[in-house]
Amino acid sequence: MAATSQKPVELCVKAATGTDDVVGDCPFCQRVLLTLEEKKIPYELKLINLDKKPDWFLEISPEGKVPVFKGDNGKWIPDSDVITKIIEEKYPNPPLATPPEFASVGSKIFPCFVKFLKSKDPNDGTEQALLEELQALDGHLKEHGPYVSGQNISAVDLSLAPKLFHLKVALGHFKGWSIPENLTYLHTFLELLFNRESFLKTKPAEEHVIAGWAPKVNA
Repeated sequence: MAATSQKPVELCVKAATGTDDVVGDCPFCQRVLLTLEEKKIPYELKLINLDKKPDWFLEISPEGKVPVFKGDNGKWIPDSDVITKIIEEKYPNPPLATPPEFASVGSKIFPCFVKFLKSKDPNDGTEQALLEELQALDGHLKEHGPYVSGQNISAVDLSLAPKLFHLKVALGHFKGWSIPENLTYLHTFLELLFNRESFLKTKPAEEHVIAGWAPKVNA
C-alpha cells in the first residue's frame, strides 16, 4: 500500500480457509486488490470467514458474497466488475481501462477451467474446451501482446491474472496438468503478471488455493 495522507478505502475480502487473519484465495477479491495496488490507493481490509459469516457482514452483503467495497456515500457495493469501474472513475491515474474491443478477451477461460477441474470423465471434452480458450489467448497475445491490449497492463489483465493463477495451481495439484509449453506467448504473459509487485503483494498462498478448491473437486 502506498504511503499517503489519502484516507484508505474499505474492502471486505475472503479470509483464507482455516485462518481468519490471512487474505484468502478469492480471484475476484484479488482482482480488486490488484487494481488498488496498481493505482497506489491505500486500503483497509476486512477479512471475512465465508464458512462462518459475521452478522454485520450479512447486513452489508445480504447474499454473503465478497468482495464488497465501501463507496463514498457509505454504501457497500458488491461485484468486482462494478467495484473496479468505480475505482477507475474515481482514480483515473494510472489509467487501467481496457479498450472495448479487448475487454472480453479470455473471458471463457475461468468457466472452462472450473468444468475441467470438476470433471471425472477424461473424455467429456472439458480439457479440449479449456485448451482451445488458452490457445485463443496465446494467439491474441502473439498479435497484440505482451499484455492483452499491448505494452501496458489494463483491467482485463488484472481480471485474468488471479484466475490463471488458480488454474495453474489447482490443475497442477488435482490433475497433474499444466499449460502446454508451446503456448509461449501465454507463458510470457503469466511470467509478466505473476512477477508484478502488485501480484506478489496480493497473491494467496498456493495451499490456500488448493484448500479452497478441494471441496468442489471432491464433491
